[in-house]
Amino acid sequence: MLQHLTIPRGPIELAADLYLPDSLPAEGSALRAVVLSTPGSSVKEQIGANYAARLAARGIAALVFDPAHQGQSGGEPRDLEDPYRRGEDISYAIDTLGTLPGIDPQRIGVLGICAGGGYAVHTARTDHRIKAVGTVVPGNMGTSFRGFQPDGPAAGLDAMAEARTEENRTGELTRENWLPDTLEDAAAAGVTDLDTTQAITYYRTERGGSEHATNRRLSRGDALLLGYDAFHLVDQLMTQPLQVVLAGRIGNTGSYESGMQLWKLAPNPVDLMVVEGAGHYEMYDVPEYVDAAVDRLAGFYTDHL
Repeated sequence: MLQHLTIPRGPIELAADLYLPDSLPAEGSALRAVVLSTPGSSVKEQIGANYAARLAARGIAALVFDPAHQGQSGGEPRDLEDPYRRGEDISYAIDTLGTLPGIDPQRIGVLGICAGGGYAVHTARTDHRIKAVGTVVPGNMGTSFRGFQPDGPAAGLDAMAEARTEENRTGELTRENWLPDTLEDAAAAGVTDLDTTQAITYYRTERGGSEHATNRRLSRGDALLLGYDAFHLVDQLMTQPLQVVLAGRIGNTGSYESGMQLWKLAPNPVDLMVVEGAGHYEMYDVPEYVDAAVDRLAGFYTDHL
């Protein structure tokens, strides 16, 4: 069953979908539930829906939402990827989820995928209403964005400061592509690696594309990403049980390395799963890989929520 919800978030609202098991619990009992934190650039109808629907089919309520400033959620300026707000979004989602009839507020977990994995971990450190943390191909956006700077992160920040000054002078906000819009654009730019090709094939075609996903990122948010560390103080603060699911084919996304770092840092690691043969973006929607991951995650949440 699918219910459309709105989540109050201060002056704006987040658009959300709640996936419920077809068989609801008997009167007087309540469901365990999971809030999903999705990849950067992704909206709720994409990867989050694939995982949420499967969790619901296994008896676990699952809430997926569009981040603030993106998709069908409110917030200006549009296309902002603020890692701190992304974390706050999860807490606001828990505020709403924990008040819904039939949901046990003491049995709420989180599932973060790709960049959403880092956001979920960062939030769980300090929001201990989250009782269990699951991640699939988790990424640390700070590490990724610092690595993207050809002259180093400090020089990147200098350039971003100049660009923001120019934006304020002209009144025009600039945006960057998350990905080339087409495979042809990628080839023209000399981008031919397997991971980027698979990302375009998912996000920018009918296979996984959504009219609500713009594939654009507000440039001034990149400075926030450069200074971000999703795993800061995890070793001291994130006491919840942790499940890590990784793709067995190690590509250039950094998620395998981030997942192993998280596994070593976490005070309460419970299960590490490597899905052999899968690439990072194949963990988004290839049924055999997603089903294997969700089977393992459902067992984890059943044991720890």
